[in-house]
Amino acid sequence: MTDIASNSTYPDRGSSLEPLRARSGWIVALGVVYVIAGVVALGSVVMATVASVFIVGIMMLIAGVAEVFNAFQFKSWGKFLLWLALGALYVVAGLLTFENPLLAATVLTFVLGIVLMISGAARTVLAFGMRQGLPWIWIALSGVITFLLGLIILAHWPVSGLYVLGIFLGIDLVIAGAGWIGLGLGLSTSRPRLRSGLQLHDL
Repeated sequence: MTDIASNSTYPDRGSSLEPLRARSGWIVALGVVYVIAGVVALGSVVMATVASVFIVGIMMLIAGVAEVFNAFQFKSWGKFLLWLALGALYVVAGLLTFENPLLAATVLTFVLGIVLMISGAARTVLAFGMRQGLPWIWIALSGVITFLLGLIILAHWPVSGLYVLGIFLGIDLVIAGAGWIGLGLGLSTSRPRLRSGLQLHDL
């Protein structure tokens, strides 16, 4: 009974991952593209910053249009005007990012620095409240690093607005690309292992 159950389980696992294994080469290629784009972004952080601001602007426009359409779902004038004003604010903010991307990058960098400082301080305080039997030191260390990162960004502001978002975008692309490459290579190498495991199990 055990052999029959095991034989039926292994093929299910293999079949569920088989579409991904068949495209493992494309997954690795996608990761390489991400890494190359990240390296290019790190090599030209100002252009990468402008590109990241354009992405934020597009997201704001989409969110604003969605909010405006959502406003017409409310029957009361109060909620309708509130959602309409919120959507209009998003649309205007998105248009302003296209009008002056460097100014938008400066504002977003300032907001990012404040958020990092608040997040780091909150994480550090929470870590000191978890000292009983938990590895709190690593949480506290990460909180301190996040706080210092935000402090450095604000200390070099507004000049940091020209390159911080580009650096973040480049690092994110490189990390994402490395993840896709690792996934693709893992899928390609797991195929012979699975087949050999099935053969040994059948014997």
